[in-house]
Amino acid sequence: MSITTERSGDGSELTIRIEGRFDFSSHQAFRHAYEGEGQEIVRYVIDMRDTTYLDSSALGMLLLLRDYAGGEKADVRIVNCNGDVRRILTVSNFEQLFQIDD
Repeated sequence: MSITTERSGDGSELTIRIEGRFDFSSHQAFRHAYEGEGQEIVRYVIDMRDTTYLDSSALGMLLLLRDYAGGEKADVRIVNCNGDVRRILTVSNFEQLFQIDD
């Protein structure tokens, strides 16, 4: 598992890339990826291009990020999901909470 971040040129968008399994063992690294990045971030993009698996704790971590980013007003997008990851997000009704792009 690897989590990397990249900020946009103007600093308003933070992309978090998750490689491998996204599960409870990722909790601390995922939280550190977005905490302390500054108030100027208005959009968070979770890139799951290389995510092979996610479990219920990963879903919880996504909800914690959403709360951190402003709750209902937050702009958190999940992108590049494979079929299995997308299915888990769909079954969990995450489309109602996040913008999800394949």
